[in-house]
Amino acid sequence: MPRAVTTRRKAVMTVIAWTVGLLIFFPILWTVLTSFKTEADAIAIPPRFLNFDWTLENYVTVQERSDYFRHFWNSVVISVGSTLIGLAIAIPAAWAMAFVPGKRTKDVLMWMLSTKMLPPVGVLVPIYLLFRDTGLLDTRIGLVIVLTLINLPIIVWMLYTYFREIPGEILEAARMDGAGLRSEILYVLTPMAVPGIASTMLLNIILAWNEAFWTLNLTAAKAAPLTAFIASYSSPEGLFYAKLSAASTMAIAPILILGWFSQKQLVRGLTFGAVK
Repeated sequence: MPRAVTTRRKAVMTVIAWTVGLLIFFPILWTVLTSFKTEADAIAIPPRFLNFDWTLENYVTVQERSDYFRHFWNSVVISVGSTLIGLAIAIPAAWAMAFVPGKRTKDVLMWMLSTKMLPPVGVLVPIYLLFRDTGLLDTRIGLVIVLTLINLPIIVWMLYTYFREIPGEILEAARMDGAGLRSEILYVLTPMAVPGIASTMLLNIILAWNEAFWTLNLTAAKAAPLTAFIASYSSPEGLFYAKLSAASTMAIAPILILGWFSQKQLVRGLTFGAVK
């Protein structure tokens, strides 16, 4: 293929990639810009992109009205707690399915994944009543349990995929050297699968951080995370777009920063074992 054609194709693909990236990023950019507007500028027609009076009033009002750091800490505890518990359950499960598969292993994996297709609202009432009767409503422990269970199929599937790429002969050699099951998983398998485990952990933290359905229905005040913090700015009086944007920006900023600094590890983990 001529070099000119190859160069032109690369240029076209680059333009397409940047266009798609900007389209995906634009809603976030618009939210951040709106958070610095007055309420009048936020609903102005035609929309004002940069030609408005910048203000920090929305952030001050949001912090005075709500305890941001309490919601932030709840989000950290819930997302990290559900991720660590999920990994503790999923690593042995994925090890068993990858290295000691049975006749129904694939069926079990498909069944686990199929549970993600169940509409959450279909099981809301029984779970709500169960949490009410056990005292888990509006508690961090309750949300950790729920988010662990709803994200566990994804964690198991991802770890199973990563573990399948690790040669079983390495684990057999460890057994021949006297390694027990615990040592095999902790000191042989886990270090080799660090990229995959790290990307799985990061993805689960993001999923738990952004979960809104269960956090809004199973919390009220004490255990409310940042998703409930955002929802509090939708009231019967109407939507306060500027303040809602400020609350949204404060809620998504930590997870965006985490994703930015860990993107190399995330990409490395997602492509783990793709090229031999």
